[in-house]
Amino acid sequence: MNFVNRNIDNRLDAARVSLEPVSPVEQKWPIRYDSIELLALCADIATILFASVISVLWAQDGVLAGDWSSVFGLAIAVSAAFASSLRARGLYRPIELLVLRSQIRAICVAWTSLFLVIWAVGAFKVESGSSRHFGLLFAVLGLSMLLAQRSAIRAVLIKGLGGRKFASTNIVLISDQLPLQHAGLPETLAMHGFCIKGRFSLPPVRSGPSCRKRLSTRVIDCIRSSQIDEIVVEANPERWSDLRAFVADLRVLPFPIMFVPVGAASELLRHPARSLGGAACVELQRGPLTTIERASKRMIDLIGSGLALVVFAPLLAAVAVVIKLDSPGPIFFRQQRCGFNGRIISVRKFRTMHVLEDGPVINQARPSDRRVTRVGKWLRRTSLDELPQLLNVLDGSMSLVGPRPHALAHDGEFDKLVRNYALRRRVRPGLTGWAQVHGCRGPTPTAVMVETRVQYDLWYIDNWSLRLDLAILLRTPVEVLRARNAY
Repeated sequence: MNFVNRNIDNRLDAARVSLEPVSPVEQKWPIRYDSIELLALCADIATILFASVISVLWAQDGVLAGDWSSVFGLAIAVSAAFASSLRARGLYRPIELLVLRSQIRAICVAWTSLFLVIWAVGAFKVESGSSRHFGLLFAVLGLSMLLAQRSAIRAVLIKGLGGRKFASTNIVLISDQLPLQHAGLPETLAMHGFCIKGRFSLPPVRSGPSCRKRLSTRVIDCIRSSQIDEIVVEANPERWSDLRAFVADLRVLPFPIMFVPVGAASELLRHPARSLGGAACVELQRGPLTTIERASKRMIDLIGSGLALVVFAPLLAAVAVVIKLDSPGPIFFRQQRCGFNGRIISVRKFRTMHVLEDGPVINQARPSDRRVTRVGKWLRRTSLDELPQLLNVLDGSMSLVGPRPHALAHDGEFDKLVRNYALRRRVRPGLTGWAQVHGCRGPTPTAVMVETRVQYDLWYIDNWSLRLDLAILLRTPVEVLRARNAY
């Protein structure tokens, strides 16, 4: 046992790195990485206040004291509401600030929504000396300056990370990994302005409390004689009982202790945590849409489908008459398809064929298919046969935008051909979708075509937004006119 302890002591001595500060090669910025979120928030508030001042000076030649107080009161309220909205969504985190496209979208939505509310309540009715053009100038100038500022913040952030410019946060790294195993962590820490002033290796699992005590004593002795800001422990969560006792020994130090999980068990900690009653839990898989997002999407479905039925009512009536005159049979055709969560729904369509296939075997349409009626060819090419599905949107079995539903016979076949095909059922099927505006329309005779369509559908589910739905709805008429793969 003494031999084992001596080996562990030798390993600890070899792992410890000198705590003497190293002179930086390049000049560091007086900004720490962990202060970026606060600086970005303050920059937004300052930008909005500055935009309000410029807007007042631009809109009028002179201002009364009462006008200035009204303007600043409004600007402070706007900046507080705007910053609170973005902060609640975590958009001031450095990792989010790097995604410029997401930032632009979020800023435009938040700023536009805020000003629509302001105009609705008449908050721009300031003192008589203020110009009536102030509100418009403030909205346009403020949005422009916020977007320009966000682009500048991203450029500065990229330069700071790439050049390791952020002010150093001195840390001690304690790890149970071999040097080759955790080579990526020191590199990441250095990029974000963390300077490793000391390294220690954790003793092997079940090495005994004496080894743990010796390590904690050495760590405490070294840290007390140096300028350290934080302690970082990198270890496998499976040895948590040992880690908890070790961290308890370090509580005499007035420094924060951060834990970096590694190994297979670390994947669990990468998922967001939430509370389930009085119990803590980890969200292994979130729903594709939140409650608010589902409500917003449903509202758009109700308004959009209702307006479309009113606008297209004369066209729908004309199509029904033409179908009845063209060939014997019903005007509408109902077919069972797979909907949200695998539920069976009855989809309404205008009849375009002489047959009404809805069974275990359904032959997909082909070019010059004899089953298609004369009017049916025109309806299928223009996709007018799909318009009765607006009723499905109204009753909630479908959405305006989503993965297109397939007949039950085809759905079971595709599920066997394509991996993750069933993931399409996590949202309501749609009248049009991301796959359709990319030309994935009509039959799917090969597994490759099915897989391509599924990839588009899954991308849509993972990246859903109201803006994306609007873009798909606007692109759908263009795709219909192109008539790709429609027969």
